[in-house]
Amino acid sequence: MNSDERRGWLLGLLGVAVFGLTLPMTRLATGSLDAPQLSPWFVTWARAAIAGGLSLAWLWATRAPRPRPEHRRPLALAVLGNVIGFPLLLGWALRHVTASHAAVFTALLPLATAAMAAWLMHQRARLGFWLFAGLGSALVVAYSLLRAHQAGHGFGLSWADTLLVGAVLAAALGYVGGTQVTPALGAERVISWVCALALPITLPAALLTWPERGVNPSAWLGLAYVAVFSMWAGFFAWFRGLSLGGPLRVSQLQLLQPFISIAAAVPLLGERLDALTLVFALAVVASVFAGRRFGAAPPAPSPSLHKAST
Repeated sequence: MNSDERRGWLLGLLGVAVFGLTLPMTRLATGSLDAPQLSPWFVTWARAAIAGGLSLAWLWATRAPRPRPEHRRPLALAVLGNVIGFPLLLGWALRHVTASHAAVFTALLPLATAAMAAWLMHQRARLGFWLFAGLGSALVVAYSLLRAHQAGHGFGLSWADTLLVGAVLAAALGYVGGTQVTPALGAERVISWVCALALPITLPAALLTWPERGVNPSAWLGLAYVAVFSMWAGFFAWFRGLSLGGPLRVSQLQLLQPFISIAAAVPLLGERLDALTLVFALAVVASVFAGRRFGAAPPAPSPSLHKAST
């Protein structure tokens, strides 16, 4: 492994660690149903508005070129999915469930993103990918049903789990939108333009939903983290790591993210390590790994090989 690859792995690991703290920090910001803190509406708009201000400063300092008209639709998808959909649905869900519980659902994000890319970008995927995607989804449903049964609600999906599924799909949609314009704009510029373009919506919305009562300082700390790091700076480390170390290898570090979320929730939120959650998180991550390893689309033959075979 050369120096660039080593730096890529370290930056990728840093990015995954940053994103792994998103769930417990969001829960810290919104609070629980019994002890609510900041409104999920306010957290959604404020985190994006703060990141948008930082993005504008960075874009101006680096003299970044403006997106072209053909970039508007993919960037709009990223705004809809990553700026609004994911944080809002996640915030409301975390009012009702623990960060560890949510980590099991968000472990499906790599597979959901690949499935969304196969649908919207017409990328090929082998049967193995879809089989493991179905297995991972079934494991998440089984976990939700068992949790509902343990809570005395019978076997049924809770409203919070439905929100978590929506959050995963929204994030996957946003990632695919951003991916479509990354070759033209550059990875770091994509997230910055996404946050900056959303400012006409997010800044007024944050002011309109400003909390009317006092909250714990820890809630503001959680908001600051998800605004500066989860929404913006974490992508710089992650995208740079992918570039230096190679997407195929460095992206496998995402498999650590659910466990970072579960481990961080213990000191930050006082959650306890739960055997059922750990077992299902491990099983879902294993299905994601298998789906990405054995279900990738076959490489297209090179023109020279095709010519030689004919």
